[in-house]
Amino acid sequence: MKKPERFKPNLPAKGRGAVTNERSRYEAWRREADGEFIDSQAWSEEAPPKLKTVVWLQQAKSIIATNASPDIPFDASINPYQGCEHGCIYCYARPTHAYLGHSPGLDFETKLYAKENAAALLEKELAKPSYVPKLIVLGANTDPYQPIEREHAISRSILDIMDRHNHPVAITTKSGLITRDIDILSRLAANQLVRVYISVTSLNNDVSRTLEPRASSPARRLDAIRKLSEAGIPTGVLIAPVIPGITDVELEAIVEAIAAAGAASAAYIPIRLPREVADLFTEWLQEHYPLRAKHVEHLISEMRGGQLYDSAFGTRMTGTGVFADLLRQRFQLACKRHGINAKRELPFRTDLFSRPANTSQLSLF
Repeated sequence: MKKPERFKPNLPAKGRGAVTNERSRYEAWRREADGEFIDSQAWSEEAPPKLKTVVWLQQAKSIIATNASPDIPFDASINPYQGCEHGCIYCYARPTHAYLGHSPGLDFETKLYAKENAAALLEKELAKPSYVPKLIVLGANTDPYQPIEREHAISRSILDIMDRHNHPVAITTKSGLITRDIDILSRLAANQLVRVYISVTSLNNDVSRTLEPRASSPARRLDAIRKLSEAGIPTGVLIAPVIPGITDVELEAIVEAIAAAGAASAAYIPIRLPREVADLFTEWLQEHYPLRAKHVEHLISEMRGGQLYDSAFGTRMTGTGVFADLLRQRFQLACKRHGINAKRELPFRTDLFSRPANTSQLSLF
């Protein structure tokens, strides 16, 4: 078979973020497409390959993850899903898929695991006599309201446990699906037990569509902020990541938009590119912003000590240098102008916690 003209073995799949599916760093073998044996129609720009999402139901052994990072404001979290169909090209969680024997590239977006016993495990953990209630963050790694949550509703089942036992929880998501659970969130909010953070990266539909192909549109996220706020649920915004040369120009406009939608607080995080994410992101830049790619990489490295990534605690969430300082000043001025972060957030309550009955032990009577 004649090799097709303009053959691109890494042609982007429609609705997916990553351009390639580079092997896991733990695999000894590398698999590559051979243009001599690929149907030219299947790989033409008019008919890019279609990739289906595959979900495996998983019986997790534990459910509460802990961390000791000095620059993360919580130490306990729950991730109902592994992998994320949103397909955000910049996602810092992509490298974790390598531990499962999958690629941090397209596999991360298409080969997903759902922890179907998450709620039962959580209730069992809360029932332990030694358990001390403290804030648990839902979705610190992958999004708890990614598209497969519509069918599996694992995040809702976890919130139901939190509501039943008056346990504090914070949620981070870039999905409007969270408004489905306003009934539970409102009850938690009435007792100072919940805070929601919506991630807003860009207000531009075209930018958002390539950066976060299966996440909610910018308009739907703003609508979610509005609905949550109107329901009395404390709602903040994470402007994350801020990508120099692509989304940083929108910083002030995003702050203005979220303020109009009712957000009370906001924070921002410059783009982070750990491990395989750096290569995946630079491939994405070459595909979608070829004329801007080198400039964007230069600006990122300017904030990261001359590298695309710097993992040092204390600066990895803020960056360093002139550009990082300018971002901070712009953000602070925009928040002051629109009344964001003007009020002190009420602390989460733990005194209302009611321990579940421990059903693992037989009753004496």
